Amino acid sequence: MQVDLSNGSLQNRIFSGTGSIGGISLPDFKDPYVFSRQKSGVSDEAYRERIREQAYQDFAKGQFQNRSEGFNRLMKSYTSEVSPDRKGIISSGLKAVSRSRQNVWKPIDFVATLLEGKVKYQKLPSDNNEYVEFYDKNGEMVATYSNNGWTMYTTSAEASRQTQMCAIYNEAWGNAKRGIPLAVEGAVDAEDTQIHFDARA
Repeated sequence: MQVDLSNGSLQNRIFSGTGSIGGISLPDFKDPYVFSRQKSGVSDEAYRERIREQAYQDFAKGQFQNRSEGFNRLMKSYTSEVSPDRKGIISSGLKAVSRSRQNVWKPIDFVATLLEGKVKYQKLPSDNNEYVEFYDKNGEMVATYSNNGWTMYTTSAEASRQTQMCAIYNEAWGNAKRGIPLAVEGAVDAEDTQIHFDARA
């Protein structure tokens, strides 16, 4: 997966059949590229092993990173461990926008503070154009909505987590390409860790 750190945008599109709040269609939270906080209880070491296994499976199939459905599912699970509660932020934000629209008959520009962050809403004077920004509790933008659809933004924690996964995956995929068996690849990592630990002791 290519992590675009310049603007952090993951996607910009319109979702259908996802339900709506206040007339605005929700994003598809099951989409591989829409991350929302979900703790799995899987340890980082267990994730590392899964990532290595996925890399070997993908190499055997001639696939790499996001061309593999398995990689995308694993990336979603791995990243969602550190994601903000996008689903909650977006849902509560749209409810706040919907309540405000019912009470105000002119174009508005307001900020509503939510439990998990805040939402900024602007209704432009022409043609019912709406623009909404959603922020997490750290002040990082996590999504925007306009009449053109949804755009998801990567937080710093998510970008770091994605970079970690790609580094583990790429190393394992390269080892698979060099013909190093997975069991040996994992053992080499364990030996390197032990040597590094002993050197510091």
